[in-house]
Amino acid sequence: MNRTKIPFMKMTGSGNDFILIDNRQMLISPEEAAELARKACRHKLSVGADGFILIENDREADFSWRFFNSDGSEAEMCGNGARCAARFAALKDIVKSSSMVFRTGAGLIRAEITGSTQVKVQIPSVSEIKLYVSVSLDGLNDTKYLEAEQNQLVVHFANTGVPHVVIFCKGRDELDNIDVVKLGRFIRFHPQFSPRGTNVNFVWISGENEVFIRTYERGVENETLACGTGSIAAAVISSALGKTHSPVAVNTKGGETLRVFFNKKEDGFTEVFLEGQALVVCEGLLWDETLVN
Repeated sequence: MNRTKIPFMKMTGSGNDFILIDNRQMLISPEEAAELARKACRHKLSVGADGFILIENDREADFSWRFFNSDGSEAEMCGNGARCAARFAALKDIVKSSSMVFRTGAGLIRAEITGSTQVKVQIPSVSEIKLYVSVSLDGLNDTKYLEAEQNQLVVHFANTGVPHVVIFCKGRDELDNIDVVKLGRFIRFHPQFSPRGTNVNFVWISGENEVFIRTYERGVENETLACGTGSIAAAVISSALGKTHSPVAVNTKGGETLRVFFNKKEDGFTEVFLEGQALVVCEGLLWDETLVN
């Protein structure tokens, strides 16, 4: 690789960090984007991030994005990444107003800058809601997780642009002590959710409209400090079970509280929005030296 150094901005949304690049001039070709994302997202060896976002031109929307997980896999949607993308577009004058529409792999979404660092984004749809799904824990070495009767764990599922499993904990201690990586990875690769796999969220409902969450993210293959689409899944599923109503405050591992807004109807959820901060960490130039191996 031998090119002009690539300008980038690093941003964080609730502890989920991203590398963002203005790619409207197609400095990065579609063919090399996934590998570049994988290399640039490596911690200690390059910039390091949970995700990699390319902002590109769109004929109908204000702009479009391509979103990559840190392993180079492409994802349709990321709530925290979407907030960062919206603020990035505003900071770089890609859009001229505080409101915008941009295209993701999950469809067009609306976004609005609601404060100096606060962004509210709409999730295109919530679908495939499945409550009380029984998942076998056969093959998991240590099965002392939650209440698994006859080695069957009851979970819930929703697609919030990407697939999410939600598992409810009885209390804060249970949430704090759960082995998120071990159990999360087991369910993420479970045959029941193949071939695409799933993200896995562990949730404690602490009050009428408040939950705490820990998330194992597909693509990152680890626990992350926050997940926007996972926070939405936790909010809508807890509402579907009659435990919460809009707006739901979602307390993340990173310490920020996200707010999820929605309209609940008999056949599902509409007007689903996620609001939280999108903060700039730094700007710089990405050199080839950290992208060669």
